[in-house]
Amino acid sequence: MSDRHISQHFETLAIHAGNTADPLTGAVVPPIYQVSTYKQDGVGGLRGGYEYSRSANPTRTALEENLAALEGGRRGLAFASGLAAEDCLLRTLLRPGDHVVIPNDAYGGTFRLFAKVATRWGVEWSVADTSDPAAVRAALTPKTRAVWVETPSNPLLGITDIAAVAQVARDAGARLVVDNTFATPYLQQPLALGADVVVHSLTKYMGGHSDVVGGALIVNDQELGEELAFHQNAMGAVAGPFDSWLVLRGTKTLAVRMDRHSENATKVAEMLTRHARVTGVLYPGLPEHPGHEVAAKQMKAFGGMVSFRVEGGEEAAVEVCNRAKVFTLGESLGGVESLIEHPGRMTHASAAGSALEVPADLVRLSVGIENVDDLLEDLQQALG
Repeated sequence: MSDRHISQHFETLAIHAGNTADPLTGAVVPPIYQVSTYKQDGVGGLRGGYEYSRSANPTRTALEENLAALEGGRRGLAFASGLAAEDCLLRTLLRPGDHVVIPNDAYGGTFRLFAKVATRWGVEWSVADTSDPAAVRAALTPKTRAVWVETPSNPLLGITDIAAVAQVARDAGARLVVDNTFATPYLQQPLALGADVVVHSLTKYMGGHSDVVGGALIVNDQELGEELAFHQNAMGAVAGPFDSWLVLRGTKTLAVRMDRHSENATKVAEMLTRHARVTGVLYPGLPEHPGHEVAAKQMKAFGGMVSFRVEGGEEAAVEVCNRAKVFTLGESLGGVESLIEHPGRMTHASAAGSALEVPADLVRLSVGIENVDDLLEDLQQALG
């Protein structure tokens, strides 16, 4: 950890890591270096290592240092979107003919990347219930190079024991990739539990205000970090300076926001368990959730995402989404405002007809930081 990181406490790192005062003016917030190229001190004489902003930009560097510190990693890389980060990772780790184990409950965009893009490049994949380490082990082949995990997962809020699956992957000579978007590094740190790579959609909780799109990879392995940086530069899907600045602003308040998200989501989940029209609630903070004990072991709190199933099937679930007023009908998640969506018709439509198809009666909530009484009242009227 850099000597600029004056404390190991998360809340302090979030504010100070990567956020060095501007040496010219003393500005306490890193400037937005909205620049494409840099004056060189003679041919090949790069000032501070900067030559072209696809390769490196000071605002992006600040964000990447911040991300690495928050995840307890040695190298952070920021991308134009979460899927850009995933694409870079796949093309760095894999070659045609290699195999990946993916979860049976994953973000629809991740599934689409494997099923519609990586497959055409010759990458093989199979599905496993990653909440069961034995199922992951059974899905491995001699060609397996990576095991992909989301925990909590999207949208069924499944929980994977990161340490246990890390051991399974390590025994097979494979890398463990953990999508930490739902938990964030404030609630869960996969690298400390044995993961090799952490993936984020920075669009979500890390940005936190529904005003930026971005992605990230964080690793501890320096050699892997250099390989990823090479591909990041060669492929070019980097985070721009203004987007980097927005995410860097967002991470400063991540801890306080996640505390409120988690508190509100717990109360929402508890209310839904008592509602007559709700047939099931998926939230790892509930004691009856099958992954509750594992989540309590590896997470600080249980996050702001809640999914539930509605009596009456698909049309009833869609109607609940349409009737909500405080909860905004929209895709994405992790902003300060509460969102509601129907995964089967929206974020996970690409998984229809596959092993990752989601239940038609499922509603997914991103519980924001509004007054929780207003959120509870809105859901009650939407359910009727």
